[in-house]
Amino acid sequence: MGISDMIASFINEALNEADGTAELQRAELANRFNCVPSQINYVISTRFSPERGYIVESRRGGGGYIRISRVQMGSKALLMHTVNAIGDSIDLSSARALLSNAVMGAALDEGKALLMLAAVGDGALRPLQPDRRDELRASILKNMLIHSL
Repeated sequence: MGISDMIASFINEALNEADGTAELQRAELANRFNCVPSQINYVISTRFSPERGYIVESRRGGGGYIRISRVQMGSKALLMHTVNAIGDSIDLSSARALLSNAVMGAALDEGKALLMLAAVGDGALRPLQPDRRDELRASILKNMLIHSL
């Protein structure tokens, strides 16, 4: 298990123990895992993003903290949050993260999410120029999610 996985696992455990909201010290985490604080920032920004169903608040300085909250909402609200998070364009990796979050939040079943992912994947969008794919991907994904409500 890599250092990023260990940090993410620790944060997830802290969230589970604290009923979905944990307040952590960046420097303490860096000392605990013997890494630089930027490694903690990397893990938080890639694994605990809004697309993955988290709200992150941060205050820097001597008494600074990172507060991470797991968003709890019903399936319809989660799907609407997902639609709103897409915006006018979305890359494939962000689409994958949003669909994964919808599955984990029980708003979509895995089969439907895999079908949506196939529909917005680069293989399906191959006839389009690469610089236009993210716009079409967003439009298709939004429509599929709205119609699945």
